[in-house]
Amino acid sequence: MADEIQNTPGAEPTVSAGSGAPDGQPPRDGRGPRGGRGRGPGGDNRNAGGRGRDGNRGRRDDRRNNGEDGGEELIEKLVHINRVSKTVKGGKRFGFAALVVVGDGKGRVGFGHGKAREVPEAISKATAAAKKAMVRVPLKEGRTLHHDGNGHFGAGRVTVRTAPQGTGIIAGGPMRAIFESLGVHDVVTKSVGTSNPYNMIRATFEALTEQTSPKSVAARRGKKIVDLLGRGGSVAAEADAAAIVE
Repeated sequence: MADEIQNTPGAEPTVSAGSGAPDGQPPRDGRGPRGGRGRGPGGDNRNAGGRGRDGNRGRRDDRRNNGEDGGEELIEKLVHINRVSKTVKGGKRFGFAALVVVGDGKGRVGFGHGKAREVPEAISKATAAAKKAMVRVPLKEGRTLHHDGNGHFGAGRVTVRTAPQGTGIIAGGPMRAIFESLGVHDVVTKSVGTSNPYNMIRATFEALTEQTSPKSVAARRGKKIVDLLGRGGSVAAEADAAAIVE
């Protein structure tokens, strides 16, 4: 009797227990008898569209390592970290601001600051900003400045002076970090006014950006380096001109 009802035209097909689909038809959505994903050709969709575990991990590794190999080596100096707090409903919310100086030790230097809820993230933001804002400063013999200079920002005023070989870096605080990252070995500095590291660094960069070399001055005036260093093209002037290395 049951067979007749099952095979009669127009009768509803029977449904197997737990399968969720009529007899003779594949389970819907590839689900097996217990409601889980089937292992058949239509049920295993984990690798569809290249979404396997190995494929995802490989793409993430490529993005992480892209552009990191073969980069120039930079000198990073953490100058100052400031912690601030904001009182909100339920307590205080702390944040950090970092000031970083970055240089290559060969005449290029930059500074940047970053803010974040955590110290490492603030330092990474400041380092990225410093790398984007690097400037080139001409150096005399690769160890000192070509001439004296002054700079000021806000209430901070600084003076930088060239020095003979063996003098060392006579500077303190943020200014020392700048000259160490820049690659200067002999310099004398003086800071007057504020001791705020942000103002001191900006004033120092103003003095460094005004530095010029005899080569650039000679090119701007349409003369030779020998004519700028000595009168009549003396032997000493020619030797000094030949020894200039920016």
